[in-house]
Amino acid sequence: MTDLPFGFSSGDGDDDRRKDDKRREGQGGDGGAQNPFGFATGGEGFDPSSFDPNTLGQMFSQLGNMLSGMGAGMSSGTGSGPVNYQVATNLARQQIGNFTPVLDKETSAVTDAVRLAEVWLDDVTTLPSGVTRSVAWTPVQWLEESMPTWKRLCDPVATQLSRTWEQNLPDEAAQFAGPMMGMLTQMSGMAFGTQLGQGLGQLAKEVLSSTDIGLPLAPEGVAVLLPEAIATFADGLEQPAQEIVVFLAAREAAHLRLFTHVPWLRQRLLSTVEDYARGISIDFSGITELTENIDPQELLADPSKLEQLIGSSTSFEPTTTPEQKAALVRLETLLALVEGWVEQVVSRALTDRIPSVGALTETMRRRRASGGPAEQTFATLVGLELRPRKVREASALWRQLLEAGDVAKRDGVWAHPDLMPDADDLDNPAAFIDGVIGGGTSSFDDPIAQLEETLAAERAAEEAERKRRDEGSSDSSDS
Repeated sequence: MTDLPFGFSSGDGDDDRRKDDKRREGQGGDGGAQNPFGFATGGEGFDPSSFDPNTLGQMFSQLGNMLSGMGAGMSSGTGSGPVNYQVATNLARQQIGNFTPVLDKETSAVTDAVRLAEVWLDDVTTLPSGVTRSVAWTPVQWLEESMPTWKRLCDPVATQLSRTWEQNLPDEAAQFAGPMMGMLTQMSGMAFGTQLGQGLGQLAKEVLSSTDIGLPLAPEGVAVLLPEAIATFADGLEQPAQEIVVFLAAREAAHLRLFTHVPWLRQRLLSTVEDYARGISIDFSGITELTENIDPQELLADPSKLEQLIGSSTSFEPTTTPEQKAALVRLETLLALVEGWVEQVVSRALTDRIPSVGALTETMRRRRASGGPAEQTFATLVGLELRPRKVREASALWRQLLEAGDVAKRDGVWAHPDLMPDADDLDNPAAFIDGVIGGGTSSFDDPIAQLEETLAAERAAEEAERKRRDEGSSDSSDS
């Protein structure tokens, strides 16, 4: 579509402008998409006879020439830790490629769309606005601003995998890997960084807002839309572009109401990933098979063998424990509840104002359910799919709760995590709704009443125990 409202530019743009953008962003040069950072790929030009195993810096330099895109991360000195985020950032930035800078009119358009959506949302939810500022981002801005959250998501998983890898390395492999364990750890971090960078680079070009994947990736209170991605998204739909922008602004604003005024929600989403990471274990039979016939001297003479060993080990599937399965269910359920609530609130706010809201809602459902290559890459790396599986059930639960009660009852469920429905409630919501309508949230609505009730129950228990002891003493005296 070419009639994007509020000053949004079409995703196509004109050639002269893109050439100017390319010069401004420094995208031109020798390094192409297949040759990031200008390094030679595939180890061409590497001479094993010139390799000195006693010179660690030289070894890193040679490995950097072999591993496409990784050399910059190694030479920067920022590659320590379970994931090399310098590698991830460099690869993601390279994958983003050329992009259109945000214009002032596009920032104004985001502000206008969010402000309009906020007025309509006020009528359908008790949660107040969570927006303090509205901005438009380029894909690179999304990458830079969201990286702190990705670090928090990836570090626990990568750390546990690395620790498990070291602790369970077969004795035969550990004997010759010991002197090089520091290098192995760094290369493992580079391998994770490579996968993360590839995934984030693709995601940065696809996301429409800061909350598009269900997680809060922007600073608190900042509503974000990405004009270039929205223009591409609108081109594939037969809906008025102006309605698309307001619809996406309403979704972003609704998410921020939850993440701002439900204080436990942000922490709960991220800590669930950490719960998952703590239980990671790996079947090391594959590593044992890899290391049985490896000569340590061969590893020193040909670093490509070491690369192959590390790359193969990072592809092993972690075994899933019952605790991890429970964490996965909790994460999927919570993501579905967030998405279902946003869907219901936005639909009620816009149905009488935007005719295409029903079609756009279904489009977003299918988009989240199907995912894409970038999300699949992240799922492979972290072991989690950041997609809700029961959005329809969650949306239906929130709708039925509103029909049986009112807006205050529905939104009051977010007051405390213990009040939230679980996976079983999504499948059978009737009992949960009866509990809420029957006063299931009253104790959390009044913390003082809850405390008094708890103290009264403790006093009653103490009194019952005292009477039991007194009766026991009396029986002993009578005998």
